[in-house]
Amino acid sequence: MAPTTNNRVIFAAIPKDYPIPGETTVYDTTQTIDLDAVPLNGGFIIKTLVLSVDPYMRGRMRDPEIKSYSTPFKVGAPTTGYGIGVVVRSEHPDVAVGKYVYGGELPHQEYTVLSSAEGLVFLEKDPELPWTVYVGAAGMPGKTAFMGWKELAHAKKGETAFVTTGAGPVGSMVIQLAKRDGLRVIASAGSEEKVKYMKEIGADVVFNYKTTDTAEVLAREGPIDVYWDNVGGDILDAALEHSALYARFVICGMISGYNTGHTGIKNMHQTFSRSLSINGFIVSRLEPKYDTEFYATIPRALASGEIKYREDVSNGLETVGDAILRVQQGKNTGKAVVVVAEE
Repeated sequence: MAPTTNNRVIFAAIPKDYPIPGETTVYDTTQTIDLDAVPLNGGFIIKTLVLSVDPYMRGRMRDPEIKSYSTPFKVGAPTTGYGIGVVVRSEHPDVAVGKYVYGGELPHQEYTVLSSAEGLVFLEKDPELPWTVYVGAAGMPGKTAFMGWKELAHAKKGETAFVTTGAGPVGSMVIQLAKRDGLRVIASAGSEEKVKYMKEIGADVVFNYKTTDTAEVLAREGPIDVYWDNVGGDILDAALEHSALYARFVICGMISGYNTGHTGIKNMHQTFSRSLSINGFIVSRLEPKYDTEFYATIPRALASGEIKYREDVSNGLETVGDAILRVQQGKNTGKAVVVVAEE
């Protein structure tokens, strides 16, 4: 077979604030690959089907000297992230052609040669679900909500939870898990459309944090027993101020500071005055404990409609940069997914 173009997305420059398509990330069409002749050396080739675009990716667009829980993107190399591919050629004894793989470090390119299956999950798709769901509600974001909630919320029926970015892929799942556990849920998001969606999936009190003062809502509707934090900053401060005794704070992310810098917290004294528990987590550290339970329950609940989800799907690798920016600006209307190729 003649070489075929292997289009990819290159990390071109470290952004100063928001990542700019065409500057931070560049769509590249210069690379080719011969799928029949490229040496595998005992490995295998995957064809990329879908890619996930997530808030944490902004933290990987940094100077490699800055330490963090995630590895930085390398300038001049493809960006990477969660995705699903299908094996199109293999010399690996445990990886058959036609198998579907899910991983968190898949390069943003059409074809990739892998030497090992370490870190990959082999998936069997529910016939009622598209592959896009397996990088969203049935993938890392869904796992983040499910595993973080089970491990850290210690929810009790009748309590009140406050969920930020409640229309996003993580927050919307948390709302539904909290309602299943019998909690009253307050939820915030950044547009009227998102506010409407949070109400549709069961949140009891919903508001647009851009037009409504969070502290006023919590003063009226709180105190809160469980706080799920995806934003940090002033909203975290308001949650501290209006927390109940022995409240649990689950720190999942702080997107308010990813691009413009983090703001200081004034109400940390509430941690001792109200005996608060504040725990952060990284989902990959919980996967060994909860992965089996997650895949046994959540895809089925999504397929049946018991748990609802929304997607913001774009087509083609050339849309990755725009999707990254939309997520950082909060303009996506559901889980941001890029469809690279059909099966």
